[in-house]
Amino acid sequence: MGRTLTVLHALGLLLVMFSFAYVIPVVTSLIYGDITMFFDFLLAMLWTASAGILMWMLTRRYKGELSIRHGYLLVVTMWTAMPLFATIPLLLVIPGLSLTDAYFETMSGMTTTGATVLVGLDNLPPAINVWRHELNWLGGLGIIVLAVAVLPLLGIGGRQLFKAETPGPMKDSALTPRIADTARNLWAVYLVITLACIASLKWAGMGWLDAVCHAFSAMGLGGFSTHDASVGYFNSPLIEFVMIVFMLFAVVNFATHFLVWRSKSLSIYLHDAEGRAAVGLIVASCFGIAFFLWWNNVYSDFLMALRHASFNVVSIATSSGYASVDYAQWPIFAPMWMMFLTAIAASSGSTGGGIKMMRTLVLFKQGGREMLRLLHPAVVNPMKIGGQVVPNNIVFSVLGFIFLYFMTLATLTFVLLISGMDFISALTAVLASVNNCGPGLGSVGPASNYQGLTDFQTWVCTFGMLVGRLEIFTVLILFTPHFWRR
Repeated sequence: MGRTLTVLHALGLLLVMFSFAYVIPVVTSLIYGDITMFFDFLLAMLWTASAGILMWMLTRRYKGELSIRHGYLLVVTMWTAMPLFATIPLLLVIPGLSLTDAYFETMSGMTTTGATVLVGLDNLPPAINVWRHELNWLGGLGIIVLAVAVLPLLGIGGRQLFKAETPGPMKDSALTPRIADTARNLWAVYLVITLACIASLKWAGMGWLDAVCHAFSAMGLGGFSTHDASVGYFNSPLIEFVMIVFMLFAVVNFATHFLVWRSKSLSIYLHDAEGRAAVGLIVASCFGIAFFLWWNNVYSDFLMALRHASFNVVSIATSSGYASVDYAQWPIFAPMWMMFLTAIAASSGSTGGGIKMMRTLVLFKQGGREMLRLLHPAVVNPMKIGGQVVPNNIVFSVLGFIFLYFMTLATLTFVLLISGMDFISALTAVLASVNNCGPGLGSVGPASNYQGLTDFQTWVCTFGMLVGRLEIFTVLILFTPHFWRR
């Protein structure tokens, strides 16, 4: 019981920290002279901070170090509680918005999924659009990674939180000896690249509001936009090119970006086997899909086919979820290949979703090992990726993850089918939710959104987003009897 109250104590501190996120939309409302928005966001800020302070004060005697078990519990609790508090301004501002849809929207933002139930994005108050995109940005690298840079100062250990929240199979690698320093360094790199993205989008022709919002969602690979037509609203090859560059930056492990900055050498990128594989697969797919579209006369000009294929393939493969055209109208091979890429293409330690390229490489290598063992049963063949030996315990962990990943996809798809959705819509809605991609196909394709779902279907997709963002184990472990035993 005491450790559970320690989790509540930490959650209270996190809510207080999260309340400071409202500063950006509060300032935005002042810039645009929207006094109503100013008081709505200020009220949301006060409610969130008050709840956190109350929770912290009631449990302050239980301040202490978190165990591995309670680190997982805190992460899941945080990722369910913070989207709930984030709904406050949406419910205050948007008429007729239900709690179900508001929670879906904020969960989509914080998990960097980018799926939306809102229409009329072009006419939303600027502060609301900034808030939605800020959730993308904060969720990108993970609020917990930010929190572990601060919580050690408050007497609550951060390493277990970092391991529970950080995406990817190799969670124990650290850039610096102290976990708080690691978190601060990752966020410093994240912030610098975000500022560069804002400046580049402004230079490419966006206004300041659009530039800030799209930089937030591009770096978080969240895919929210300020326009119903997404990036297609701008119809600008230059803007699309800038966003392609930064989405590819965001799909690479941010630890690699930090090492490049620290060593002042771009050669670090060449030594990142996972990053090379991820970017290589995405770039090859851009040219392959472009040729496929040109060959099938979807576009008569190959350069036009390359433009639209490149932006939309990069967007979906990186799990961003922007769209410049309705790619659901392309021959079915192209959008289905894109949905496949969103499951495997992102690097671990990036802001992308899905299985992650590292796990894909491990599975590929393990398949080769097994075929070699069939021919030479006594062979000793350690797995190596990027010149580093991969321990067997990581291989087993990856195999377990992949099994749970596909079982999750199958289970949630069948649940949506039972609820009355057609197969393509159900399958791709689950793929988009669990892989934190955003748009699917069918009734949830790029030309529509998730507004037409029933409340039950919306909650199923919301759960899929949470499970996908926290990489399945972190959530499902709470449902095992062993977790709750002493």
